[in-house]
Amino acid sequence: MSTHSSGIRIVTVIGSVRPGNYTSRAIALVADEIRKHPEIQLDIVDPATLNLTAPGVAADSSDARDIQDLVSSATGVILSTPEYHGTFSSVIKLIIENLGFPSALAGKPIALLGVAAGQIGAIKSLEALRSVCSHVGAMVLPGPVSVANVRAVFDNDGNIRDEKIEARIRGLATTLIDHIHSNVCPRIALEAMVREEVEGLAR
Repeated sequence: MSTHSSGIRIVTVIGSVRPGNYTSRAIALVADEIRKHPEIQLDIVDPATLNLTAPGVAADSSDARDIQDLVSSATGVILSTPEYHGTFSSVIKLIIENLGFPSALAGKPIALLGVAAGQIGAIKSLEALRSVCSHVGAMVLPGPVSVANVRAVFDNDGNIRDEKIEARIRGLATTLIDHIHSNVCPRIALEAMVREEVEGLAR
């Protein structure tokens, strides 16, 4: 259980395992923006550290059960992916496949972040990822962030060169947090109030 006063928990997922990948550099900016809100608990899922099985191969691994529990307890989720061959990475698909059925993403507000080396950005991968997330019952927020020409956007040390792109990436965190405050928190408070009234009547 979160020890943070707001009870808000955001899980971010890195969709690449390539050493020095640009996806993790972009998600690091989102995470840094979330950390400006100390009342929010942040968890980062790095698939490079996990032992996940292909669907249908074996029973869920302990790592799969851990991320299922983590995402189930999240108030919101941010998924990130590079664009490979016109779609999202097999890594982010493997994460989704290991989130169980029904999916732990079901009913969760989801923000999407994509990076690509090409000039048109990660539009195709984000469209495909949106479709999959919607299919498993997630509530995908509008305004996904696509970073084009990503090799030029970040320097060799992982620092971002373009302030406008940095603001868009960081804005993804703001979009999710604002949605949670405007939609999720009031609903949770209302449910708690109704539950207290019902328990009071039962006494």
